[in-house]
Amino acid sequence: MASAQDRTTASSEQTVEDDDLHNRRVDTSGVIVVTAPGVDELDVLAGSTVVEGRELQRELDGQIGEVLAKQPGVSATSFSPGASRPVLRGFDGERVRVLIDGIGAIDASNTSADHAVTVDPLTTERVEILRGPAVLLYGSQAIGGAVNIIDKRIPLRRLNEPFHVDVLAEADTARNLLSGAGSLDVPLGDMFVFHVDGSYRNTDDIEIPGFSVSDALRADLLADAAEEEEEGEFEEADELREAANQEGILPNSYTETWSANTGLTLFAGDSNLGFSFGVYDTLYGVPGRPGAGHHHGEEEGAEEEAGEEEGEERVSIDLRQYRADLRGELDLGDGFFSMLRTRVGYSDYTHTEFEGEEVGTVFDVQGIEARAELVQNTMGNLGGSIGVQYYFRDFEAIGAEAFVQPNRTDQFSVFALQELDLGGVQLEGAARYETVDVDSRTLGIRRDFDLFSGAASLVFEPSGEDGIRFGVTGSRAERAPSGEELFSNGPHIATQQFEIGDPDLQTESAWGAEAFVRGRIGPASLSLSVFKNWFDNYIYLQDTGAEEDDLPVYQFLQADADYFGIEGQITMPLVEQDGFTLLADLRGDYVEAELDDGTNVPRIPPLSLLGALEAQTGPVDARVEVQYFAEQDEIAPFETTTDEFTFVNASLAFTPIRGDNTVRILLKADNIFDVEGRRHSSFTKDFVPLPGRNFKVSVLTSF
Repeated sequence: MASAQDRTTASSEQTVEDDDLHNRRVDTSGVIVVTAPGVDELDVLAGSTVVEGRELQRELDGQIGEVLAKQPGVSATSFSPGASRPVLRGFDGERVRVLIDGIGAIDASNTSADHAVTVDPLTTERVEILRGPAVLLYGSQAIGGAVNIIDKRIPLRRLNEPFHVDVLAEADTARNLLSGAGSLDVPLGDMFVFHVDGSYRNTDDIEIPGFSVSDALRADLLADAAEEEEEGEFEEADELREAANQEGILPNSYTETWSANTGLTLFAGDSNLGFSFGVYDTLYGVPGRPGAGHHHGEEEGAEEEAGEEEGEERVSIDLRQYRADLRGELDLGDGFFSMLRTRVGYSDYTHTEFEGEEVGTVFDVQGIEARAELVQNTMGNLGGSIGVQYYFRDFEAIGAEAFVQPNRTDQFSVFALQELDLGGVQLEGAARYETVDVDSRTLGIRRDFDLFSGAASLVFEPSGEDGIRFGVTGSRAERAPSGEELFSNGPHIATQQFEIGDPDLQTESAWGAEAFVRGRIGPASLSLSVFKNWFDNYIYLQDTGAEEDDLPVYQFLQADADYFGIEGQITMPLVEQDGFTLLADLRGDYVEAELDDGTNVPRIPPLSLLGALEAQTGPVDARVEVQYFAEQDEIAPFETTTDEFTFVNASLAFTPIRGDNTVRILLKADNIFDVEGRRHSSFTKDFVPLPGRNFKVSVLTSF
């Protein structure tokens, strides 16, 4: 959990220092605080953002996708308030890795958009958004980018105080949110630090502006109601009209989440070894598509009426993960290698999808991920690291509607990254070899893949370390299809889709090119990237327009595809005098993606822009922002367009105790004008709008 002394980095090249809340200033030196293993050695990442401190407190939400949704190049799946995964540069699912201190979350959030990410933002210290081709170093699934969450469950630093406590409490109006989190670090002698933390979060069904369904879906529901009435089905007609006219509240959108973690680290000189154990538990409702029946999954011989009655029950997901982690750094001295870094995570994950009180499907995932990296001492102008990584996942879905066959995935990888500094020019390179085995014993199918990926970058820094930097990067990345993409075949109650995989899917590969400029131009901090990806055998989930068991059929298909995008941010002080600073913060991103036949890739976010003014006076900061999302009418077959919308938000952060920066209070108003907004990247956008006007208060104390 972020402490009151943490720093907030608003962009890849802007660091806002928060060590003294009474003397807050902007540092445009171009330093990026990034701790994912390997990232701090190379600049080959053409874009990275660190969110912490005041900004993290301001954007906190129950799911990590919503926390990051205002960052350049980032959207969210927004399936429901209880499940929202990051979308980076238009990529989601298997192309975006969610990491905890450099290794995967090891959950089922990549399986389907309705599955929550097992990370609690309340106990997060910092979030790193890693974009660009070099994130392939963290797995072939990171072809679109990665989100690395740094928490304190394994203590990362020695303590020079008897104990350290962080406490955060929040409440809001649109969700009736009540949440709290606390952590305690205690030194045990000179060599050990003990940690414990916990959190709890509860929300009701969210308040929304207007109708819960989009205009197009509402028109369809009313037309269906008229047809049912003409046929004498008056009860069905009334139900359809009730669904069409639902407004003000999004039914079945509640959440309840708690977590608990403990850890211990041994510090010995420049070496350390730590471990942790934790539990993450969440129960959340899954809003149903109005007018859709769950007339599926009935056992043979069951009566149709019983099946229909069961299908009308509300769907919820009860999820729990037990996780154990180990982290080590071994100082190797002044030889060729300076340090050995190790990272291991084990997860035992289960979630149950309920229809009313009846169990629908149970998902079990057991997995382990391990990573070891040797970091080189810089020899002359050359530095870098080499490493190995292993990942194992055993996936099983149990129940009448288990739409994915049990499967096991084994991955083994070796990687290397090197940097040659030639003064004002840097040459950087990264390579990865990965072997992947995906096996479904129930189907008698085993697929083996050998994957090669690499990236090379040229960075030019004409004015020295504190100036502007230009770079170009080229990459080649390969990804194996996942077990879900290969072996899905059946109804999925939570997404209300009939999903069909293809066991013959081939390796997905992509060439990539990126140009970027980062750094400082006078008083302004700038980050701008333009990228292009050319995919062979691109894997995507497409609505086919067909129905099976009264559900729309979605199928995993392959085709060549092209992605193009641009994203950027500029932050500039407009006024700086007498302890007062007025900052302008401008952000924007745009992505377009087409298959080789000219049709659009599904669920691509539209153009988005954000403009903000932030006044900083030391003990008080005030921020007003306008966030615009354009209409998305470049749609895939059977998709619907998404209307444009604009949110206006404001926040006020202050330290109430003069001369004491250990307490920070944040007052926030989101969507002040109560505007209806829907994310095109969401499967559920036509019946799950974003929250309406929301007032929030949070208190963070650190001592």
